[in-house]
Amino acid sequence: MKREIIDANSLELNEKVVSIKRVTKVVKGGKNMKFTALVVVGDGNGHVGAGLGKAKEIPEAIRKGKEDAAKNLINVALDDNASIPHDFEGKFGGSHVVLKRAPEGTGVIAGGPARNVLEMAGIRNIRTKSLGSRNKQNVVLATLEGLKQLKSPEEVARLRGKAVEEVRA
Repeated sequence: MKREIIDANSLELNEKVVSIKRVTKVVKGGKNMKFTALVVVGDGNGHVGAGLGKAKEIPEAIRKGKEDAAKNLINVALDDNASIPHDFEGKFGGSHVVLKRAPEGTGVIAGGPARNVLEMAGIRNIRTKSLGSRNKQNVVLATLEGLKQLKSPEEVARLRGKAVEEVRA
């Protein structure tokens, strides 16, 4: 399946730091301290990405994470009530995230890492359940994997060679 390339420079991206971890490496001369930042960026209008930044200082790690996330933007199919077009399950590593569409007024029912991704994507009505590993990085990437696989009714109709009304019925 061919993915369209999204130009991050043309979008107004917001960022949200999901986690910051202190990583220590023991070497001959002592301990080397570094920081790892998991950052999610999105425009709130169907574009979202996640990235990992590593540096000796926290602000630098966040900046690198934001740059990495902007390189990995995906386009998310949204329906009329700012939900997803159909239910889907995203898997990454040991994490599984079940994404279920929801009617208007439901809100975002999701755990921390998945909630960050969904809010940055502009989804306002959805129910999710995180299964398996609760590792923040894997949950974020499983959520992105699920969102990446979603197809709009128009896209399904085009792939099947049918009218949109036939697909929705």
